[in-house]
Amino acid sequence: MSLGIAFKGPEGIVLGADSRVTLTVMVPDGTKTLASFDNATKLLQVAGQGHVGVVTFGQGAIGTGQAQRTPHSYVPEIEHRLADRERLSVGDFAREISDFFLAQWKAAPMPANADPLVFFVAGYDEGDTYGRVFELKIPLAPDPVEKNPDTFGLLYGGQWEITGRLVSGYDPKLPEVAQKALNLTAAQVGQLTEALNALQLPIPWQFLPLQDCVDLVIFLIEATASLQTWMLSIRGVGGAIDVATITRTEGFRALQRKQVRGHAVIQHRR
Repeated sequence: MSLGIAFKGPEGIVLGADSRVTLTVMVPDGTKTLASFDNATKLLQVAGQGHVGVVTFGQGAIGTGQAQRTPHSYVPEIEHRLADRERLSVGDFAREISDFFLAQWKAAPMPANADPLVFFVAGYDEGDTYGRVFELKIPLAPDPVEKNPDTFGLLYGGQWEITGRLVSGYDPKLPEVAQKALNLTAAQVGQLTEALNALQLPIPWQFLPLQDCVDLVIFLIEATASLQTWMLSIRGVGGAIDVATITRTEGFRALQRKQVRGHAVIQHRR
């Protein structure tokens, strides 16, 4: 499932994601098992569109069996698709991402009960003072929806239960559990959810400098990965943490990104 975060701050946008992808695979005896890989790239950058970036989470790959591909593996095709295009608005870029991956999803034999493939698309429109963040979900909600259009704040998705507890002050399943246990009406659940807003961490989102935004994103992903090591659940968050900022003047800038490397060679002296 992963954990993807987009933080829209006053000085810029921070995108962060872990590197673990968990796939359901069929073993020779016909049973299903989970396989995890810790070098997936979920923070996407497209050449020629240096003012935007993408974080993906949810469904780890498109296709089935040996034909599965991660979203990052399609970046060369997206770059080719947009090679002759001038700078797109963030909304138009989000639409291109949606159209491309919706076509890939429809072309692949995806299971009917597959988790959605979710994207946070963020960046700056030319001449704008503050950034924009859009969310889209393939295949059920492909139309990009802008998040926090008039405010600053934190967006997260995937395995976000721990992040939700830390930031919101309660488990995201609490209203549903309370509704079943106490036989609450929909209106009462709404009242409960509104009352629980008092438990949120008193973080002044509109005040935080860009460095604080970066530190918070890294902390939340690290905390999730660490706590999952003791939990009886799918440990879907792990591996290196990739982080980038997008600002009005610099555009997309990778702060920490895993590198492809070989093993160290030890030279033995004779």
